[in-house]
Amino acid sequence: MSNDDQYGGGHGDVGGTGQTRTRLPDNPADPYGTPRRTPRASRSLVTVVGVVVLLIAAIAFANQSGNSPEASSAEARPSTAATEPTGTRPVDGKNAGIPKGFAPDEQGAQSAAANYAVALGSDGMFDSTRRRAIVQAVYVPDVAAARQGDLDRIYTDPAFLGRIGLDATGKAPKGKTFISRTNPVGTKVEKYSADTATVSVWHSTLFGLAGEGSQNPVAESWYTNTFELRWVNGDWRIADFTQKSGPAPVGQDQTAASAEEMAAAVSQFGGLTYAR
Repeated sequence: MSNDDQYGGGHGDVGGTGQTRTRLPDNPADPYGTPRRTPRASRSLVTVVGVVVLLIAAIAFANQSGNSPEASSAEARPSTAATEPTGTRPVDGKNAGIPKGFAPDEQGAQSAAANYAVALGSDGMFDSTRRRAIVQAVYVPDVAAARQGDLDRIYTDPAFLGRIGLDATGKAPKGKTFISRTNPVGTKVEKYSADTATVSVWHSTLFGLAGEGSQNPVAESWYTNTFELRWVNGDWRIADFTQKSGPAPVGQDQTAASAEEMAAAVSQFGGLTYAR
């Protein structure tokens, strides 16, 4: 896990900007002036037809050319088959509230990585009992023990907890709601073999304290987690992972929700599990 694997870091905005142009009508013509000349329709039509014919010919020539360079893997768009139903039975079991029993293929590896990103980015990591259950559920057994100690040190560090507004036990102050939620946007298989897989998960994270007077209001950040997975005991488990910031979209001009609205939304809208 990289040093960036701590929550509450740089927050980004989500959305896009939308602009609408309004074309104003021309000034009304002077009824006593010289009338406008109507353009010759035949000449315009001939020009348009000529351009269309040339365009079609150019496309046909390009498609027939045997020397056209193929698009690089970075430029190729994801196949639509990646999100179509595959017929593989979805997972129907859970371990510590986390889905388990993923398929032994690329689809299963991606689903496992997305669900593990959600678990490791949840507020459960700030509770000692839930944290231990999550670590045991998502990590390879021989890695879990070592990772448990590292994560316990991170999530019980008084300086870290104080910086994000929690007390020494990881609890939010009275009257405030602590929010830590990871929302996967997409997954990508970097490498794959019969018993190992490397999967990247691009996701946004909601993190902060909702409540009046909060010094750490809930904000959104974007990250990419890359998981090294191993097929162990009939399931995919994490052997290691790294985290980096972004890519973050351009922020949209939206009115931020009030503290009450944000706290209510998190309590009313449950999180999702991910499986194809």
